[in-house]
Amino acid sequence: MENKKEDIKSLFLFIGEIDSAISCASILNSEKNLCNPTFVDKKEVFSEGLYHPLIKDCTRNNLNLVNKSLLLTGSNMSGKTTFIRTFSVNAILGQTVNICFASKFEIPFFKIYSTIRISDDLINNTSYYLEEVVRIKELIEVSKKDDFCLFVIDELFKGTNTAERLAAGKSILSYLNKKNHIVMVSTHDLELTDLLKKKNFELYHFSETIENEKLLFDYKIKPGKPKSGNAIKILDLYDYPKEIIDNARIGIE
Repeated sequence: MENKKEDIKSLFLFIGEIDSAISCASILNSEKNLCNPTFVDKKEVFSEGLYHPLIKDCTRNNLNLVNKSLLLTGSNMSGKTTFIRTFSVNAILGQTVNICFASKFEIPFFKIYSTIRISDDLINNTSYYLEEVVRIKELIEVSKKDDFCLFVIDELFKGTNTAERLAAGKSILSYLNKKNHIVMVSTHDLELTDLLKKKNFELYHFSETIENEKLLFDYKIKPGKPKSGNAIKILDLYDYPKEIIDNARIGIE
C-alpha cells in the first residue's frame, strides 16, 4: 500500500477535479442568471443584477465605483453585510471558475482580504478588539504592495468606544484606500460618512419602511446615507417598556 501513496493522491486530485467540473457544469446548465466576468486593469467596479447564489429569490443590485471605495451604512438587518459578502463571493467565483451570479460583473483581478469573521480567542486569551487589530494590521501590510486588493470590512473596531473607533476608522480606511485597492466597509457609524466622503469613498445605504407596525426591507442599495435608523423601533416592536422607548427617543432628538 505504501508504494501506491502517490497513485492514491493523484486519484483523489483527479476525482476532485471531476467533481468540481460537474458542479460548474450543473450551474451553467441551470436557469440562473449568470455571466462571465470581465477583468480590467484599473480601479473600477461595474456590476449589474448582482445577487447571492445561496439566498432564495435574492434581491439583485447594481454597483458602480470609479477610483473610489464603498462605505455602506443602513439599518439593522437591512442587508449591509450580506451585500459585501455577495460582492466578495462573486469576485472569488469569477476569478476561480469564471462564473458570476450577475448580469454584468467587471472588476480588477483582486487579491481578497476580509475581516468579517472575527471573534474572541479564549485559548490565546485575546479579546475581539485585539483579534481585529491583528487582522487589520495584516491588511495594512498587504496594502503597501501594488497589487489590486479588495478589502472587505464589517463594522470596523466595534469592540471599542465611539470616539476612538471613529478616529481610528477614518485613518485606517483612508490608508487602505490607496493605490489600486478598493475597500468595501459596512458601518453603523453615520459620522464616518462625513469623515470619508472627501477621502474617495462612495456612500451607499440600505433602508426599510414601516407598515402596520412591521419593518419591511427591500434590500436595494441606494446612494447617499440613510435618513434614519431602526434600532429603537425594533425595541418598540418587541414590546420593550414605553418608558425605555420614550427615553431612548428623547436621547436622539
